[in-house]
Amino acid sequence: MGARGRLAFLLLLLLGAPGTFVRPAALPDLPRLVTLSEDAAPGTRVAEVTVSCSAMQGSPNVTLVRVEPGTPTDPTVTPRTTEPGHPFNPIAISAVGVPATAFRAEVTLRAGAELDARRVNLYMLALRAACPGKEEVTKWLFVWVTAGHTLRCDAPFASAGGDVVRVPADVAPRAPLHVVLPQPLGGLTFRLRNDGTPLTLTPRGLVLAPASGFSPSKDTQTFRLEMEVTDRHGHNCSGAVTVEVLPSHRPRVTILEPRQDVTVPEGSGPLEVVTQVQASGDNVHYAILSPTVPALFTIDELTGVIRSTGRLEVARVRLLVRAYNALQPADQATATINVTVQGRDRQAPSCVPALYVTQVRETVSPGSTLVTLRCASPAGAEGSLSYALEGPPGSRSRFRMEGPRLQVNTTLDYDSQAMAALGFQLTATVVVTAGGQPPRSTRVPVLVTVTPVNEFPPECPRGLTFTVLETAPFGSVVGYVNGTDRDHPPDSLEYSLEGGSSPAQPFSIDMHSGEIRVVGPLGSLPRTSYRLPVRLTDTHNDLDPANRRSRLCNVAVRLQAVPEPRCTPEVQELWITAGRGSRQPVTHLACWGDPDTTALSYAIVGGNEDGRFRLDGSALSYVPDGLAEPRTFVLLVEVWGGPGAPRRSTVVALVVHVTPRSTTVPASTTARHTTPRKKPLVVTRTEAVWRPPAWFVAVLTVSGVLLLASLSCLARSLVCSRRAPSKLLLAERGCVQEGARRAALLT
Repeated sequence: MGARGRLAFLLLLLLGAPGTFVRPAALPDLPRLVTLSEDAAPGTRVAEVTVSCSAMQGSPNVTLVRVEPGTPTDPTVTPRTTEPGHPFNPIAISAVGVPATAFRAEVTLRAGAELDARRVNLYMLALRAACPGKEEVTKWLFVWVTAGHTLRCDAPFASAGGDVVRVPADVAPRAPLHVVLPQPLGGLTFRLRNDGTPLTLTPRGLVLAPASGFSPSKDTQTFRLEMEVTDRHGHNCSGAVTVEVLPSHRPRVTILEPRQDVTVPEGSGPLEVVTQVQASGDNVHYAILSPTVPALFTIDELTGVIRSTGRLEVARVRLLVRAYNALQPADQATATINVTVQGRDRQAPSCVPALYVTQVRETVSPGSTLVTLRCASPAGAEGSLSYALEGPPGSRSRFRMEGPRLQVNTTLDYDSQAMAALGFQLTATVVVTAGGQPPRSTRVPVLVTVTPVNEFPPECPRGLTFTVLETAPFGSVVGYVNGTDRDHPPDSLEYSLEGGSSPAQPFSIDMHSGEIRVVGPLGSLPRTSYRLPVRLTDTHNDLDPANRRSRLCNVAVRLQAVPEPRCTPEVQELWITAGRGSRQPVTHLACWGDPDTTALSYAIVGGNEDGRFRLDGSALSYVPDGLAEPRTFVLLVEVWGGPGAPRRSTVVALVVHVTPRSTTVPASTTARHTTPRKKPLVVTRTEAVWRPPAWFVAVLTVSGVLLLASLSCLARSLVCSRRAPSKLLLAERGCVQEGARRAALLT
């Protein structure tokens, strides 16, 4: 027994000596020392402890309250702080016998537990047991961790023949073939013991295919890998893996035409196609093996198309081309290409014109001839010339060749989106080829610009009906006229109002946007709507600016009536006695708008020259100022609804008789209205003689005087405006005051 063993044994004897515990022990098996190998698997039972309780007490409660690991470098095994991730499960309790007076407590390793005797070789477990109604008892269980046995490799890896893996010969280079897992433990390292094999073994036990793949063969190829496995404790075992490479059943790479003789004309430019090598098989790629210098030709790796790298001179070149499987480079085939660069007559046909540029109208009919080429071959034989068209499909399809004549093939619609996408320019190339070997050709570029023709007049939009308030102020927007035109560009329209703006047509229209605005009073004439003749004229739709089309559209503008406020009564006669104080209420005006929720505004517009009356909303009040004798005031109150100008308003006439307090007044001092506030009752009857009431005669007289005063003020204002325009406002105010004064005197 070593030093650590003796120390543990003495500690066990000390803790188990008689007289150590005062109370009877509920854990008679403890303290105890058990031995556990570091190779123990999760779930292994570490120890079984007996727990004693009387039959009357019932089942005990046993818990693992503390686990302290010891370090192997300390000979005294000094306890450290409790390890949070210890390798033990909670205590499991089971009864022994009936009735149960003894119980079995099992200590097991938890899932994923890994023991390492080199790191921790002693665990001190504190078990706390308590029978029902008894005090708790805590005792120790010591677990001694011993070094594990030699690493074991499982069959068939560890057998004499080893593990056998079969793979096809056409697997990709460095493809994973097999994973060696001798046992489900982490931290294993693999090493290859034999040499001379093309296979690769990674340190983690992954067998890879050769870097260049397996060579194709009709026979089965066998490779044996002998390897050594080492765990993290230094233990090792050995085994073998045999890889059998089976013949591939996939088709091999085969070149369809192994030998080609190709002739190309002298002067061929760079990247011109010379020929193409075609091969059958899987993942076929192509490469030129020789010659590499000079590199006169290049081959497309995927398609096998051979092109020239520069302008070719007269020469004979022999190319060796390889076709191979990219995943199995050993699967390959070769082809021989003999390229002859043949000299040719450098003189090509000459044409007049050598470049054709023109403009045509979009209305040109199909079949029209644009130009007739005059071409001649070097030998002077025109009959041996052929004509063809090249160029973008969108442009080339618009033309056709009838011998040397370039003709229009389809309609050239300037207003189509396809023409706009081409920028209204069509490009093509006429290829003129002369017979002979090799053929000689000349290219005549063609540029045709399509010009617009104003074919269609503008179109009026639907629903040209707008609604505007009859009190709309100057500059109010009525609506927009959005005309359309089928000619390109579609939005190049100008708008105008036939007859212009006038009092009978108080509107204007923006020339570019078609916006209609109010430029005059709308309620000046007794009408409910306007019909506006709006002319739409297109612009920039023809090469000739004078070729313009127009259309007249009728726009209906409906006036939305704004009702005037109504007041009851419209004329009131009131008597008040001048009192004392700052203000004295006189009356409240009963007015309403349409709708009833319309907010009304009130203002005294006549008869209040001295400022004796004030209006707060609809409430009229009198400001006493020491009136010495009775006096009558005729007030004109304007009532209107809503903001803005012009506005709809009504005028209420108030005849107020003010009597000083010292003057004898009628018995009634309250305000008397000529018309009582009742529900209006309309009675219609016919009389031979009409006798108006006195108040109506008075109001009519006052209105006539005010009218005459207003006319005189207007005449004087016109005279004053010519002499001194700045005095116009003062003259108007004087006229109003004079009219009110005359009305009061007349009353």
